[in-house]
Amino acid sequence: QVQLVESGGGLVQAGGSLRLSCAASGRTFSYYGMGWFRQAPGKEREFVAAISASGGSTNYADSVKGRFTISRDNAKNTVSLQMNSLKPEDTAVYYCAADSTGLPRYRSYNYAYWGQGTQVTVSS
Repeated sequence: QVQLVESGGGLVQAGGSLRLSCAASGRTFSYYGMGWFRQAPGKEREFVAAISASGGSTNYADSVKGRFTISRDNAKNTVSLQMNSLKPEDTAVYYCAADSTGLPRYRSYNYAYWGQGTQVTVSS
């Protein structure tokens, strides 16, 4: 079992930056691939970024490549998402999730554990 708690969301102007964090409970955090997903009002949840258990492999949605960076600290049981050059279309609730295979996968159904989400709002 892994429990996940996101933080760092908020309101930011277009072009600005935010850093999301996800704190995980449990001693096996380093075995899990971790992902960030988002869901905007009226839209389906979509993949944003993922990182392998070791941190050696990452995966990004095309819409965020070059702007967002996912990282993890296995000693602190945390995964972060640095978001730069934010756009109004990045507005959504952002969720972190854990995948027991340890891979940086992009399909939400591969992730068994989810946080409660944190709101990111980007104003134009």
